[in-house]
Amino acid sequence: MSETTTLGGRIASASERIETTSPGLDTVAERPTRPTEIAPRETPENKDGRATTESVLVFRSRHSDEGFETPPSSAPQPTTETPPQPARSLDTLDLLEAEAIHIIREVVAEFERPVLLFSGGKDSVVVLHLAAKAFWPGRVPFPVLHVDTGHNFPEVIAFRDQTVARLGIRLEVAEVQRYIDDGRLHERADGTRNPLQTQPLLDAIAAGRHDAVFGGARRDEDKARAKERIISLRDEFGQWDPRNQRPELWSLYNGRHTPGQHVRAFPISNWTELDIWNYIEREHIALPPLYYAHERDVFRRDGMWRAVGEVSPPRPDEQVERRTVRYRTVGDMSCTGAVESDAFDVAAVVREVAASTLTERGATRADDRISEAAMEDRKKDGYF
Repeated sequence: MSETTTLGGRIASASERIETTSPGLDTVAERPTRPTEIAPRETPENKDGRATTESVLVFRSRHSDEGFETPPSSAPQPTTETPPQPARSLDTLDLLEAEAIHIIREVVAEFERPVLLFSGGKDSVVVLHLAAKAFWPGRVPFPVLHVDTGHNFPEVIAFRDQTVARLGIRLEVAEVQRYIDDGRLHERADGTRNPLQTQPLLDAIAAGRHDAVFGGARRDEDKARAKERIISLRDEFGQWDPRNQRPELWSLYNGRHTPGQHVRAFPISNWTELDIWNYIEREHIALPPLYYAHERDVFRRDGMWRAVGEVSPPRPDEQVERRTVRYRTVGDMSCTGAVESDAFDVAAVVREVAASTLTERGATRADDRISEAAMEDRKKDGYF
């Protein structure tokens, strides 16, 4: 590079210096590549009436003669660094919520027509709440499906309708009663309709062309649900093969399926009943009132308190009593038992569940007592 040339007692500009170099040199290569010049600048007169000069750093780019002048600071500039904040650790509910939202988003991104099974029970309510958080501020991007047996608690049906109206979600309903009326299904001898849900469910999935079905099943409820994957494949007949399940290492979910098949997705599979209630308390999630202690006419059958109703009348030898009860799980009136309780709010329910040694299905569901493998048998046939 050529030496610096002074013109008239001042440092030459870049263009001026280029003109003094020998011919044949690349003018671009001769320009300085980083700010190294200090140029004097005339300033107003001082008290003695003499002009003074101020050193100014001139920053020039390789391809431009224009500079950016920055006068040196006369005093150190104060720093405004924010002190480091302690890292916030995630608790169990935060981790479970993050996992569930991740699963919901993955399914929606991978599948074309997902749907959420929504009965108005606490587990499906929590899954719907998680879906609303996953896509907030947008709406939940899939409908909800309810298989109505006709034996549901009126409080639950009212809550279901209020919830979908509040969130602006489309509700699809498959009615077991229609299948009974046209002869496709027949009433069971024990009076319960819960096992009759399978065929209406599979038909509704096929009619809606749903390739992914969200459910609120948890592994702590039943040993059949404990062995099922989070993303569970169903064959062309909607059936589940527990001996042919896919690995789910490192939270990687395989949703591949052929036409006619679909998957069931269980975002809260790793939650417990206590986790559900702790989350309900933290998020202030509304539930049907029968989850809390209330007075109700009940009668004792098979070690459970059954509600008195049109679809669950007491036998002549069963005495009706007025007791303060609540429901740990919501199914049909004809197969769901209540537990005596004084838990009138969420905090009291959390304490009660923490002290319990039985799962809610083991303690209050008559349909799970049909056989030792009642749940697994229904799941193999296509039950949720």
